[in-house]
Amino acid sequence: MLNKQSVEDLTVAGKRVLVRCDFNVPMKDGEITDDARIRASLPTISYLLDKGGRVILMSHLGRPKGEADPRYSLAPVAKRLSELLDRDVVFVPSDTVVDDGVRQVAEGLKDSDLMLLENTRFRPEETKNEETFSRDLASLGDCFVNDAFGTAHRAHCSNVGVSSLLPSALGFLVKKEVDIMGSVMEHPERPFVAILGGAKVSDKIGVIENLLTRVDTLLIGGGMSFTFFRAMGYDIGTSLLEEDKVELAGTLLEKARETGVRLLLPVDLRIAGEFKNDTEIRVVAADAIPEGWMGLDIGPETLKQYQEVIRDARTVIWNGPMGVFEMENFSAGTFGVAQALASSEALSIIGGGDSAAAAEQSGLAEQISHISTGGGASLEFFEGKELPGIAAISDR
Repeated sequence: MLNKQSVEDLTVAGKRVLVRCDFNVPMKDGEITDDARIRASLPTISYLLDKGGRVILMSHLGRPKGEADPRYSLAPVAKRLSELLDRDVVFVPSDTVVDDGVRQVAEGLKDSDLMLLENTRFRPEETKNEETFSRDLASLGDCFVNDAFGTAHRAHCSNVGVSSLLPSALGFLVKKEVDIMGSVMEHPERPFVAILGGAKVSDKIGVIENLLTRVDTLLIGGGMSFTFFRAMGYDIGTSLLEEDKVELAGTLLEKARETGVRLLLPVDLRIAGEFKNDTEIRVVAADAIPEGWMGLDIGPETLKQYQEVIRDARTVIWNGPMGVFEMENFSAGTFGVAQALASSEALSIIGGGDSAAAAEQSGLAEQISHISTGGGASLEFFEGKELPGIAAISDR
């Protein structure tokens, strides 16, 4: 879709190739609990090694606040990478990420050697895209490959800064994300349906506004639906509400009417008196929430309606859960939508984040056409924004 260089456009044999990956994996007690992001990077890494590149990987992990913190070291990632690739991964711990020892190891790499740098966020300059750290990183490589879609919406040293200093290209993972989501946004097969959930309207304003010019039907669920209900004059009890976004929600409803987009809100809800799993639960009409009760999931009739819309769709994008799916008694809506997507013949795309987690938990991830590796990045992509980490890559 974009006229950007891909990894296949680079000649890498004998060259040091700096690769930005997304190894921001969940950890517990120093152990990786889910290596999906590491596995997603393997096609690009393997390709570069097969082509004789001297590969230097970099990534952030967590939020170490711009200083060295052993809790966020990438040492466990190096170990897991070595297991997955069945080869040595050179890891040089460094509180400054790049120092004389790191440079010496990088300069001594031979063809098809593999090295991993320490957490890029150990340096305070990283998230500010300051030139000093960008130059430190660029000094290690001859060319740069961005394969971290999850950070493509951020302008950091390890993606945007390095891109301005070295010949650059997109890795297979980022290229796949851009190609699939770009084609859907520009030339979707219709009917085109978007499903938006999650807690806040404010997180999705730009996405809703952009999608209202593109989709045929927009399905709304999750906590954000109550701000729309308040705009319609409904009593919402103690349900989640963004009071300062009620007027905007009303404007979005009016825009949907003007553009002829079918915007569907829940017709019934699963409600509770307390925000916990083990409590009294009722199913009520969306306009009949009693005082002191809160909506925590879409109801069975809403799920049925939404599943019918999904069944008839040819293209579906989904971002945000339908309820508090982390609690078993309020997971039916979210998992029901995942099931509908898995059963659908439509091209189905999940925009990362909680929706991706729900698909994984429901065991249906393999039946979804594409699950994005970047929640925030995919949201901004759906919003129609330019992603700095992609825009900075060399044009073909």
